[in-house]
Amino acid sequence: MGGFTEAVQERVRAARAALAAALEADDAYQVAVAQDELDDAVRIARAHGIDDDPGPELGAGEGTGTDGGTATSTGER
Repeated sequence: MGGFTEAVQERVRAARAALAAALEADDAYQVAVAQDELDDAVRIARAHGIDDDPGPELGAGEGTGTDGGTATSTGER
């Protein structure tokens, strides 16, 4: 795996972790900031054909919606 791919996947993982922390803290501003970062990281990953699934490094249920999907917005950016 190339360095760029690893960096993008790490950015997605970090953004998901930040979103989970903001949701846990019930901080609306931080949720909005973290959601924007996650949306951007996922957009970049997909634009370059990089798997944006966080893999096993992310704890069970962390950073996911109730249906197991990411907590991203419904609109594409």
